[in-house]
Amino acid sequence: MSEAATSKRKIVNPLKGVFTGRFLVSPQLAKNWPFIIYLSLLALIMIASSHSAESKVHHISRLRTQMKELNSEYIDTRSRLMIESMEYKVISKGQELGLEKSNTPPLIIKVAEND
Repeated sequence: MSEAATSKRKIVNPLKGVFTGRFLVSPQLAKNWPFIIYLSLLALIMIASSHSAESKVHHISRLRTQMKELNSEYIDTRSRLMIESMEYKVISKGQELGLEKSNTPPLIIKVAEND
């Protein structure tokens, strides 16, 4: 066999062992199982942490959208209240109830303080 075919076979064999999973049961790597399990647990913790962060980002986004909606509703309600509390609107609503605008100004009552 040629030298290129031999080197190609050497590359294929280790890759074949990785893909089939034989490297996990070899006696040489049996001592590394605790480290492999440790790395797997770290990977699971990292995945859970990123998932939690992602869900919090989505929750914050939903809350910001609700806050914008409530703020626009507040502004709309405040502007309607300002229009409804104008003097001409109050007078017209009072006339609907049978009330009339007074022609005499209100009296100011002053109480003298005696020491």
